Amino acid sequence: MPLVSAATAHPLVDGRQSDRALAVRRGVQIMLTEMGFSHVPEMTLANGRRADLVALGGDGTIMIVEIKSSPEDMLADRKWPDYRGFCDRLCFATLPDVPQALFPADCGFIRADAHGAACLVEPPEHRLAPARRKAMTLRFARFAAERLLVAEWASS
Repeated sequence: MPLVSAATAHPLVDGRQSDRALAVRRGVQIMLTEMGFSHVPEMTLANGRRADLVALGGDGTIMIVEIKSSPEDMLADRKWPDYRGFCDRLCFATLPDVPQALFPADCGFIRADAHGAACLVEPPEHRLAPARRKAMTLRFARFAAERLLVAEWASS
């Protein structure tokens, strides 16, 4: 079963993200690229949860960035702990008008807008077990390759 649907009209925007969330995503993607991470948005994990951004570092580090576009978005979310078992580092990213105090202290914290981002709290490391790391790295590679194929189909 493919990880990405070929029926997706645009492989990077599925209509569920607000303009605010897309601005945060863009800024975080700029920052991650500058840090040397490869990244994919909206990746489904083995537990069925969908991570906003999954990033893979050159050393194999896996980071998940959960995007929150408003205080209400953060206060309503109870699923974020389910991401911890699929990454070495877990971060939250949000816009400047969302209070940092709403976010868990045991995760990284990123301020972002459409032009860039800054990591204000470094995410603590909790290394994945080797088998989980291999599974996540393979899932990331397959997802990225399938996403590229869908993008190619969408542009033709």
